[in-house]
Amino acid sequence: MFSKHEKLTPEEIRDVSNTIGKGSYLEGDFQSFGNIRIEGNVKGNIKSKAKIALGNTSYVEGNILAQNAEIAGEVKGVIEITEMLILKSSAVIHGDIITNKILIEAGAVFNGSCKMGETQKEIKIGENGQAKAAARSGKEVANDAGVS
Repeated sequence: MFSKHEKLTPEEIRDVSNTIGKGSYLEGDFQSFGNIRIEGNVKGNIKSKAKIALGNTSYVEGNILAQNAEIAGEVKGVIEITEMLILKSSAVIHGDIITNKILIEAGAVFNGSCKMGETQKEIKIGENGQAKAAARSGKEVANDAGVS
């Protein structure tokens, strides 16, 4: 079942969306080249080269690293966003934030420190967390992402 590797281009990998639904529980680190939507519970670090959206029923105990994020649930950990972080009115954050830009709606709770305007950090995804050379073919990038 998992022995075949489907070959995807880098563009197809970025267009993949992942969902952890309401009532679901994931323990362990999760990383993706595409968008991630979480409505359930995650205990572990989350990393995306795209956007992470946490619904109001979500609970994350771990660090978050992404290009963009919109948070309406609860997070206990460091949030590091290379572009824009949006904290919705129902968001509850217990931890530090490092981001380029931030929008906090009235009612959001944030307990921690915040650093803004940080230089853009490269989000490394793949084997052993190492970024692969941009000159590689899409077939190799798909294999590194664990796409099957």
